[in-house]
Amino acid sequence: MSQQKDAIAPHGGELINRIASPEQRQEFLEKADFLPVVQLDERTLSDLEMIAIGGFSPLTGFMEQADYETVVSDMRLSNGLPWSVPITLSVTQEVATPLVEGNLIRLDSPSGKFVGVLKLTQKYTYDKEKEALNVYGTTEDKHPGVKVVYEQGPINLAGPVWLLERDDHPLFPQYQLDPAVSRALFWERGWKTIVGFQTRNPIHRAHEYIQKCALETVDGLFLHPLVGATKSDDIPADVRMRCYEILMSGYYPKDRVILAINPAAMRYAGPREAIFHALVRKNYGCTHFIVGRDHAGVGDYYGTYDAQHIFEEFEPSELGIIPMKFEHAFYCTLTKGMATSKTSPSKPDQRIHLSGTKVREMLRRGEMPPPEFSRPEVAAELVKAMQG
Repeated sequence: MSQQKDAIAPHGGELINRIASPEQRQEFLEKADFLPVVQLDERTLSDLEMIAIGGFSPLTGFMEQADYETVVSDMRLSNGLPWSVPITLSVTQEVATPLVEGNLIRLDSPSGKFVGVLKLTQKYTYDKEKEALNVYGTTEDKHPGVKVVYEQGPINLAGPVWLLERDDHPLFPQYQLDPAVSRALFWERGWKTIVGFQTRNPIHRAHEYIQKCALETVDGLFLHPLVGATKSDDIPADVRMRCYEILMSGYYPKDRVILAINPAAMRYAGPREAIFHALVRKNYGCTHFIVGRDHAGVGDYYGTYDAQHIFEEFEPSELGIIPMKFEHAFYCTLTKGMATSKTSPSKPDQRIHLSGTKVREMLRRGEMPPPEFSRPEVAAELVKAMQG
């Protein structure tokens, strides 16, 4: 498949591949016992994976200081290309001190498995409060993203990386479609316009409604739930995937939807993460991206539609991917269907919408959310999971 046939070019123009070739892998394995070791946490491990498979194109490794600083201050790489979230490998002073710039470093998974190699080009310190304030909009450590920044080491290690090999996902191997594969699938199906949907929650009727509104105007829907690290009170990935499978089997046209996992970790960076999520989906081959209410938000840190407004800070041609902005959807008892305030004349008391928190409380009590909120089969699956 030649690049010209793809519906959209990857961010920066080239789909990055940092998976070690068999020869490189052999060479790295032979050096394994002689290289200094840095252990990754769950988030940096998923970042390594996303860099290697091209999900974070044009990045080829963890960010050097020039890119880090322009991303934090201006939402751009040092060459001017839009990029809204720093991708860094932070370590303690103790770990950083013996490491020599120019040398290879062995990267181990949280369980101690040799998973990758970093060619160290830079070690640099950074301002945690500035990163917190600029990226997350707050310096409060109650914010889960800020908490991660404050708890990580004060030195960033930068340089290109190699992933030793691409392992099957332990839970969802059949849904593990890397960007090169998703692009090939879109091309095979003849899709010229593809809308991506990001989610870390089970799909409710409101999500289904906005996805189907989007699907009316494009060729295909790329349903792309995030299965990397999330908050401990988020619904587990395996439960969410079963909910998507239920919907796919009974409520969506099979030939117009592709379900795949996004191995990235959640950062809860609100508006900046909306841009980040859009650029990642562009790398997977999407031409459009759904941005709903409080995208990638947490608590009350961001305005309801801040994640939509931030797209106006870029020229459309710079991002390449087109945001599809949706209001909060609800079941309207007046018009007897799903709607938003743009399409329904109803008053607030004629609208059924529940917050994720309210739904989790109902599920824990073993109560089924109403059918206007969740498809009964999905609700039953959630009750079973929460009761278990």
